[in-house]
Formats: sequence, C-alpha cells, structure tokens
Amino acid sequence: MEPKHVIATLLKSLRQYKRASLLSPFFVIFEGVIEIVIPTVIAGLIDHGITPGKMNVVWQYGGILIVLAAISLTCGFLSGKFAAIGSSGFARNLRHDLFEKVQGFSFTNIDRFSTGSIITRLTTDVTNVQNAYQMLIRIGMRAPVMLIVAWIFSFNISPSISMVFLACIPVLGIGLVGMAALVHPIFERVFHTYDELNNVVDENLQGVRVVKSFTREQYEDRKFGRISMRIYKDFTKAEKMLSLNNPLFSLCMYVSMILIAWFGAKEIIASGNNPAIGLTTGDLTALTTYALQIMMAMMMLSMIFVMVIISRASASRICEVMNEVSTVTEQDSPVTAVKDGSIEFDHVSFRYSDTSEKPVLDDINLSIRSGMTVGIVGGTGSAKSSLVQLIPRLYDVTAGSLKVGGLDTRQYELEALRDEVAMVLQKNVLFAGTIAENLRWGNPSATDEELRHACELACADGFIEEFPDKYDTFIEQGGTNVSGGQRQRLCIARALLKRPKILILDDSTSAVDTKTDKSIRNAFMHEIPDTTKIIIAQRLASVEESDMIIVMHEGRILDKGTHDELLKTCDEYRSIYESQTQQHAAQDLDSEANDYHEQETEAEQREVNILQSKLDEAEQQGSAQAVTLLEDEVTAQAQLMADKRGSNDLPNTPLVPCDYDEIHERTMRNETAQGDAATDDASDERQGGEA
Repeated sequence: MEPKHVIATLLKSLRQYKRASLLSPFFVIFEGVIEIVIPTVIAGLIDHGITPGKMNVVWQYGGILIVLAAISLTCGFLSGKFAAIGSSGFARNLRHDLFEKVQGFSFTNIDRFSTGSIITRLTTDVTNVQNAYQMLIRIGMRAPVMLIVAWIFSFNISPSISMVFLACIPVLGIGLVGMAALVHPIFERVFHTYDELNNVVDENLQGVRVVKSFTREQYEDRKFGRISMRIYKDFTKAEKMLSLNNPLFSLCMYVSMILIAWFGAKEIIASGNNPAIGLTTGDLTALTTYALQIMMAMMMLSMIFVMVIISRASASRICEVMNEVSTVTEQDSPVTAVKDGSIEFDHVSFRYSDTSEKPVLDDINLSIRSGMTVGIVGGTGSAKSSLVQLIPRLYDVTAGSLKVGGLDTRQYELEALRDEVAMVLQKNVLFAGTIAENLRWGNPSATDEELRHACELACADGFIEEFPDKYDTFIEQGGTNVSGGQRQRLCIARALLKRPKILILDDSTSAVDTKTDKSIRNAFMHEIPDTTKIIIAQRLASVEESDMIIVMHEGRILDKGTHDELLKTCDEYRSIYESQTQQHAAQDLDSEANDYHEQETEAEQREVNILQSKLDEAEQQGSAQAVTLLEDEVTAQAQLMADKRGSNDLPNTPLVPCDYDEIHERTMRNETAQGDAATDDASDERQGGEA
C-alpha cells in the first residue's frame, strides 16, 4: 500500500483529537523560534555587556533572556501536554476502529488473519504508530523549524561559515535513506514473527491441559524459544544497522564544530574582533550555539526517521485490516424483521475460498417449515456445520439462494437476521464473568426468573444451585472451571433466552448423558414449539424423534426423511443405526454383567466374613481339632462358590487368606502353655500342703 494511502487511512482515527494535534505543533514551533533567538541575545550580551561600566546592559539582556526562557518553558510544557493528549487519543480511536472492524468481519475475513496476528496489530502495532505520531507532531515539527531558522540566523552572521551545515545534510541524508532501505524489510519480518509468537502462546494457553497430560512442556518451550530467538536475531540485526546512525551524526557534528572554530578564528583574527569589519567573539559564540542547535535538530530528525521506519511496517499491517472489505454486506435498504423460522435452500453451493477446486456444499435443495425439528447426521467432514453456518450469514452462499422467512438472507439487516437465529456451536464459548452475565448475552434485559427458567429447560439449574454463589458464580475465561457438559447446558440456556425463531444446536449435547439430552429435547418441544430447531448430532438417539432427518455425505444431501423412512431407504443411515444399536446393546449387557458381578462379589464377601469369624473363634479356643474342621468347611465353601460361578474347578488357594501351619503352631503353643500353667498350680498346692 502506498504511504499516502496509509497515512490517509490512519488519520481518519484522529476525530476529536485534531485540535490537540494542531496545538502541539503550534507551541513547539513557537518554542523553537524562541530558542533560536536566545543565542543572538547572548551574542549581544557578550559584545556589549562585558565593557566596564555597562552593568545596565547586562541587566537588560539578562531580563530579556529570562523572559524568553520562561516563554520557551511554557510553550514546551503546553506542546508536550497536547502531544500526549493527541497521540493517546489517536491510539485509542485507532485501536477502537480496528477492533470494531474485526467485529464486522465475516468468518471468511476472519479466516485470513490468525488470532495472534490480530492481537499484535491491536497492541504492538498501534503502540508503535502512537509513538511515531507523538514524535512527529512534537519533535517532527520542532526539528525542521530549528534547523531552517538556525541556519538562516547563522547565514546572517557569516554566509561562508553557514555553508558548513549544508555540507552535512547530504551525508546524513544518504546514510539514513540507506539504513531505511535495509532495516524496513527486517522490521516487517519481525512483526510477522510476533504474530507467530502470539499464536504459539494462545495455542499453548488454550490447550494447557493437553500439554500437561502428554507432558509436552519441554517441546512447547523449545517451540517458543525458536520463535523468540528469530525475533532476537532479527531485532539485533536491525539495531546493529540503526546503531550506525549515532556515529554518523557524531562525525558530522564534530567535523562541523572543528570547521566552524577554524574558519571563525581566522575571521576574528583578520577583523581584529571588530564587528564593522568582520566576525566577533560574540558572533563566533552564536555560530557555535547555532551549530549545536542545527546538529541537535538533525539528530532529532534521525531519531524520528528510525521511529518512522519501525512504525511504517506496523502502519501497513493496521491498514491491511482497516481496508479489508467484509464478504458479508448489507443492501442499502435492508429488511429489519424476520417473518418466521422457515428455511429454504435452493440449489445452494458453497466454498470457503474462491481458489478451492471442490465446493464444500454442492447443489443443496432443502425446505424446512417454521416450527419443525430437523436432525442432521453424517460422517466427519460431511459439511454439516458448514450448512447451518449459512443460515445466520456467518458465510455467504457461493451459488444459489438461501431464504429465511420467505426472503433471501442477503435482503436482511445482519443484526435483525442474527437476532432471530441462536446457535450453540461445537466449541462452547463462555466469557469471563458470572453465570448470570454469560446467560444475559442471550437477552441483556432478562430477569432472574427468566434466567432460572432457561436453565431449568437446559437442565443446568441443578449444578448451578450446588455452587455457593449460584448464579453469581464466576466463570473463568473459556469456562475452564466448569465441565464440558455444564458448558454445553449453559450455552443452550443462553440461546433459549434469545427466544429465537431458529435454534441451531451443532453437536451441542455430546457431553451430556442420554437422559439429560432427552430432557432438553422434550423441553424444546413443549416450551418453544414455534421455533425451528436444527440439531446436528452424532448420536441418532438425539434426532430420531425429529420431524425430518437429513443425512449428509461429502457436502451433499444423501437422503432425508423420518427415522422410520430412512431405516428403509438409506443404507448409510441404517448402518449408523445398527452400529449404534449394537453398541448400546453391548453396553447394556456389560452393565447387567457388572451389576450381577457386584451382587456375587457382595455375597462372596459375606461368606468370607463368616469364615473369618469362625477362624478367629477357632484360634481363640486354641483347638487344633477345630482348625482342622474349619479347613474342611473352607474347602466345602470354596466348592459352593465355584458352583455359583458356574465352574467345577476348585481354587488353588482358600478364599480366606490364612496360614494353617501358623494356626496349628499357635494352637499347640496355647495348649502347651495351658498344660504348664496347670502343672505349676498343682506344684503350688503340694507345697502348701507340706507346709
């Protein structure tokens, strides 16, 4: 894009900050002129005030210098203030205009720009343009004025010496232009790499749970490090080139000072410091000051030049978005009301890009009456989602006509059409805020009672009431602090609050159980009978009660009809149904088997507990005979349990874990101890009798 078009596009965002942007240059120019006058006053002070008895001249020139310095200070302050207001306001408007432009994009436009690219343009690029603009309206105005006026004043003092300054301009100019030609492509590459970096960060944060579950932290670190290193290398390369600016400026400045001192000293010696004949000491002092001012102005211009080089790439990237034309536009006098929820596809074809060889949707013919419940099924990549995204004009049809409420969707005002279509997409999106705030996206004026009712219909009221703060519970960005099924139900409740004429559920109950899914569908039937309901699902149970089911295959309608009709006429639908039926039957058998196994396990555990009790009792009695009998009982019980399991094989080990040898040994020790105790008692009795 040509620079003049870039500037014209950006300046549209000035608006109410034009006044501040004009006042800043006015005051800075005034400040620059005053600063240039000051060296002339100083020269007069030196020439006329150093003579003895001229103290009044010193006070006179001193007073003038104080007044000029005060005016210069005031002008500098006001210039800085208005420059800050103008540049900050300009950046604010530019950022707002850029964001508003993105909000108006169709999905086709959004697909052209990555998330990271949009974020970089809204942040880094706008900041670069803001900094460059602030320097331009302040320093960019001051430097040329000081350069030109200072040279004019120096020319009036000494035309020959003033030519020294003109000799420096081509040298600096050639150097700066050469640097710009080399550095600009590098900065463009840097900002594109910033886009990649933001994409990597966004992707990592969105999928942080997957990253951690697969322990891919080191891989993500390396990927981030590689992109960061590319930015580092490019920036270092650019800064090395730009660093030549300071040596070049210093060279010009010092050469100028040496030449001014050389030629000035020769003229002073030749004139005998007589102003009537030639240059005086005061004139040389003024020339030296003007030389510094001219060099300073040139240095400021070089700084601005560097900033413009950096911001030029940013400005082009911003204008790329600002000049993007939305593929979805409105007519001059659009229709502002949708009659009903009827939908008609008339030979509709669609492709995401004009360069695509094969259309995503091909020759779709479909008529849906208002209030119908329509199910859409098909394999992965059969364009089910693409079909429904055409209804609210998220994309425009490539060929054919799509009518809603009897009119082509392109005849409607976009806001009016989308207000009557509620979509719950595959990726359920919740925003940072409370549950109530998220729900009111569907209806900002919804009452608390309406929120509760919508959540009851979506079967979301149960888990919401379990939260301590209920509807004031804070939802993290993306709904990361609630489960997938809870997110789906909240999004369904949000869609119901719109009271739309068309409700589209794009596989939006996949994370809820079949019982909850059926409850939600029953609520739709009773609460919104006049709303056209389109349900995309993988589970046929979610759509088998629909008025019409559409079977999609590779972007075409393979067949359509009721559940019973499709079982007779559509092989693919019947195949899906049989597959899911067998799967459900297997799941039911597994469930029954698990229940039976749990019952058997409980019974066996009771038997084990009985045996354990008997074993403990036998051990306490210390009877080897009882333990032997218990072994026989354990064997018999094991045989009984084996029979219950339908097996005649006895287990190799007893069901009750125990060590019979240890029990025998403990029993014998107990009997021996009891015998020893009896012997001791008898001995004591004999000893007592003898006594």
